[in-house]
Formats: sequence, C-alpha cells, structure tokens
Amino acid sequence: MTRDATINAMADGMPVPLVDIAPELERLLESEAGPSGGDDAAAIRVETSMVAMRDGIRLATDLYLPSGVPAPAIAVRTPYGRGHLRQTAIAFAQRGYVFIAQDVRGTGDSEPERWDTYMYEGEDGIDFVEWATRQPWYDGFLGSCGGSYVGSTQWGMSMHPRMSAIAPEVAGLGVTPASTPGYHMFVNAFSRAVGKGPDKLPIPLETAERQMVEETLSGGYFNEPLHLPPRDALLSEYPDLQHLTPEGRGRWLWERYRASAPAQRAALVRLVTGEDAITFGSALGAAFSCEASGLLRFPSKGTAELARSLHAPALIITGWYDWGNADTLATWQLLTREAPEPCRSASRLLIAPCAHNMPGYREGREDHPELDLVYRSANVAGGHRMANMRDLLLRWYAAIRTGGLADWPVVTYYLMGANEWHAAPAWPPPATRMTSLYLGAGGELADQPPSPSAVPSRYTYDPFDPTPTMGGAIVSYVYTPGSVDVSAVQRRDDVLTFTTAVLEHDIDVVGSLRLILFASSSAIDTDFSARLSDVFPDGRAIQLQSATLRARYRNPGSAPEPLEPGRIYRFEIDLGPTANRFKAGHRLRLDISSADFPKFDRNANRGGKPGDPIPAVQSIYHEAARPSHLLVPVVPSARPNIDMMS
Repeated sequence: MTRDATINAMADGMPVPLVDIAPELERLLESEAGPSGGDDAAAIRVETSMVAMRDGIRLATDLYLPSGVPAPAIAVRTPYGRGHLRQTAIAFAQRGYVFIAQDVRGTGDSEPERWDTYMYEGEDGIDFVEWATRQPWYDGFLGSCGGSYVGSTQWGMSMHPRMSAIAPEVAGLGVTPASTPGYHMFVNAFSRAVGKGPDKLPIPLETAERQMVEETLSGGYFNEPLHLPPRDALLSEYPDLQHLTPEGRGRWLWERYRASAPAQRAALVRLVTGEDAITFGSALGAAFSCEASGLLRFPSKGTAELARSLHAPALIITGWYDWGNADTLATWQLLTREAPEPCRSASRLLIAPCAHNMPGYREGREDHPELDLVYRSANVAGGHRMANMRDLLLRWYAAIRTGGLADWPVVTYYLMGANEWHAAPAWPPPATRMTSLYLGAGGELADQPPSPSAVPSRYTYDPFDPTPTMGGAIVSYVYTPGSVDVSAVQRRDDVLTFTTAVLEHDIDVVGSLRLILFASSSAIDTDFSARLSDVFPDGRAIQLQSATLRARYRNPGSAPEPLEPGRIYRFEIDLGPTANRFKAGHRLRLDISSADFPKFDRNANRGGKPGDPIPAVQSIYHEAARPSHLLVPVVPSARPNIDMMS
C-alpha cells in the first residue's frame, strides 16, 4: 500500500498493516531485544531501604542506580517478590534509568504480615510517587511497567499528578459490570499462594495450582441465593442494616466503604464475607451494590470519576487470549472518553496474540516466531518474560519524554489468521460494520434471517458433567491457554453448533462480538456459554473468543432475578473482542452450551434453593419472531461486493 493510500485509509477509519505506517515499531514487536549497552552490570549500584507509607507501614524497596544521576526512573510495585526483577532492573539501569523494585504491602519483605489484596494500592501508589519524586536521583520523569497485579498497581500510581507514564500489561481498571460466573480455576490457588498470611501455602503459585487440580475439579458448584443474607457479625456491628432491603443494604455498605480508609475497608469486607482472605469478584461487588469491581480497588463515585482521577499517559497492553481483555478494552474506551489531558490523547493501545502470561494464538507459529513470544515485561510469577519488551518500553518512555508520540499509532493489534500487525486510528476501527449471522434450526449460521417458524434446538446441561474448559482466555499452569481445537467438545450432546457455509473470500473480523440469544430453561437460574471458532478446511475448530452469562445477572445494573421456567427470554451475551482473518475455505462456527468448567464455577441450576444440583433443559429459539443471531464486526474489503459472507 502506498503512503498516500495508507493515510487515506486511516482517515477513513480503516486499519492498515503496521509495516506501512510504523515499520520500526513492527520490528520491535517481532524481534528479541538488542544488546543492553550503557553501564556494565558491575557499575550498577544497588541500595535497599524501607519506604514508609502514610500510615507508617514500611515497604521494602530496591534501587538500581546507573552511574549518571539524576536520571529518569522506572518503577515496579509487585506482590511476586522484588528479587525476581533483578535481571530486568539491571537491563534498564544499563540504559541509563534508575529502576525501583518494591514489594507491595503484606508481601515479600514489606510490612505487615498479612496481604489484603488490592486494598491499599490506590493510597500506596500515591505515597510511593510522592516519595520517589522527591529523591535526589529523580530527574523529572517517572514511568512504570509490569503486568497483571503489577499492572493494577500502576493505575494507583497514575493518580499522582507527577507520574509521567505507565505501561499496564494485561490489567484493566475493572470497569465492566459483573454478569459472568465466578472464576474457579487458578483463582483459588492465587489467593492461597501469593502474599503473606496464616492461610498461605509456602509454595510457588504454579505448584499450588497443580496440587489443587483434584480439589478444583471436584468443587466449584454455584448455588447462592439471589441475595446473600447479612452475617450475624455484620448485623451485630451495624444493627440498622437489618431493617433495610438487600438493595438498600448494598447502597449503605458501598457508601461506608467508599468513605473509609483502607484498613476500615478491609475490616468491612471481612465482616461482609466472613473470610480472612480478600478476593475481589462479582459476589463482593453485588454485596456492596458496586458499579464495577475496580471501584472496590480504587473507590470513586463511579467509573467516569475514576478515569478522571488518572494523570499519566498509558501504554495499555493486552492479548487476544488474556482473561481480562474485555475489561482492558473497556478501560481504553473509558480513558478516551473521560480521562483528563494528557492521559486521554497521549495514551496508546497494543493488543498482542498472547494469553495472560503465555503464548496465545498458535496457528502458523512455524512461520511466525512472534507467536511464541510473551508480551510481558515483568511476568515473574510464572517465570515467563519477553526480552524485547525492554526496547519497546524504552521507545514508549522516550516518546513521552520527547513529545514523539506522532510515530505511535493510536491502536496497534495483531490480526490472527493473517498473522500480521495492523494499526488503526481508534478501537474498534471506525470502518467496521456489524453483520448479523442468524442461528438456523439445522445448525447453519447465515446472514439471511430465519424462517417464520422453526423447532427450537435443545440440550440438557448436567452440573455433574459440565462442558469442559479446553483453553482460550484463561490463566493456568495446568490447562493450555490460547487457541485450541475445540471440535471434539463441540460434538458433545450438551453443545449446540451453528456453522457458516465455506467462505469464498477472506473476511477480517475485528472488534467486539455480541450474541442476541432467545432461550428458555427448565431451571430458575442457569448459565449460557457461547464460543466463536475458526473452522479450518481440515476440520479443526480453533477457539477465538468465548463468554458465559449467568442468567440471574441478565439485566446489567439491576438486581439479580430468577428465571421463570419455560419462559422465553432475550439474552445479550458480550463475547468480547477479537481480530481474526477467516480465510477463504474456512468457516465461522458458534457453539452454545451452559458451562466452561473449571474456568468458571458451574451453576447448580437451583437459584439458591437447598438441595443437590439438578439438570436443566435449555431451549434455543431461531425463528423470525425470535431471531437468535451473532453480531460480527467486519472490516470492509478493498474489493467491492465481497465484504460480507457469500
């Protein structure tokens, strides 16, 4: 594509190959880092100190100082042990940066002896930046990097006006409303293996998950009442709560939580849950009538106010198979609407073909070595680290320091299937057009509306034999994240499949997928899972994206409601984002089931009523009056009349 054609395409909202607009950036994304240069490792001076937060708690902090100071600084605040960052720290210090590695409170060598997950990261992030920017080695620039929990700590640092730039990887703000089941795989191991506390296992996280496989697969039954009754300890502390409705109680708890200091917030969460370990999730958000889980981490009146509290431009990095990529992209859209300058216009988005901490997309890896890379700069929890992130981050910091952002596309993403990096002026690319693919009674998926009458498709979901997790957007050291062949699972009796005709031309699907599902159930509460796969000519069905809706949460922003058995409902299931070229000769396939276990807990179908789990008969409707359909964002083709399916 010529330069003029590239400029015109971008102006029209079309994505373009990254090589046509930023070849140097593409090189950084596809190659390992070059030599460090600069100071020898022996010339790097290392100092350790205990940095006091506003409440007197001291956090263990290592400084890696280059020979020339003052100098720009890079900070990583981590729960995974700052000692693991030594190699990364020396590499940055050799390039002239002060590197700061800090154990967050309750982890590593930091005080106290218990880790309250996320509870202090807003206040501690601000206190850390206040301390760092008053040190003699500080030259006016303070950046950060790191992923997952380490990415979340950067949002807290961004609330200080002197924070210069952040690069949160696979870590959104937590701004999507809760509608999914609770994560079951990995999360229980995470809460028991990271940080300090009397219930912690003295083993690495990956070992904990492997040891807990049998426990994980034998549990995970969900049968909570629609409104959890308040615990006696909570009512004893706040007796007025017993006179409030569940909604009123949630609002009261949220207002108290939001107005409290972190220690009081942690105490309130323990009163509500009765658990010593603090785990943020949909159940906790519901108990506090909280708009989104991120507000529990960083209390604000709402997600818009949370975005307005941020100051530092962000290089937001996620992957197509990261378990939180939908929230990360919702965070991006929130920032571009609500964040103040320069955070709003100077931030950039990068979407790689990886999972949370491992490679993700694998099709064509023999010819595309970038698919074996993990786009994480400081993923010490699992031992994975991508060396070229150093050079990519150095380029980002330099762009912020010198005002060189014109060389950075606003959005950079990997187009799976084509195995190419692309650039776009916004996310999703403005030129995409939503195409409706209708579910047919014979298992077809087509752009023609269904017939006036059709017999619904049915299957039975048995909680004792749930549809299994195969891969996809998961975090696990037992299961393989990323693109997997799910054709065997699609042949199960509790899975319905809907497949297009063989494509005559390549089709690029880029953006968020949404399923409009007309369905009924014999149960008063159940789940519906949907998955999009790319069916190859050899029959493999490669998973791209999936999502599960817990039926009681079908109305976002409203109180959970039971189902009326046999009644037909219109459900909307947000499958989240993807970017894939479905090549000529391939097919698109949607499958529907009622579990993705053990990624999510499995619904007992009882709606909170006591008793053993029961099967649920699920009916999917696809006639003209109830046209279940998948909304697919399609990038128009450069060739006329072939943008849609033939």
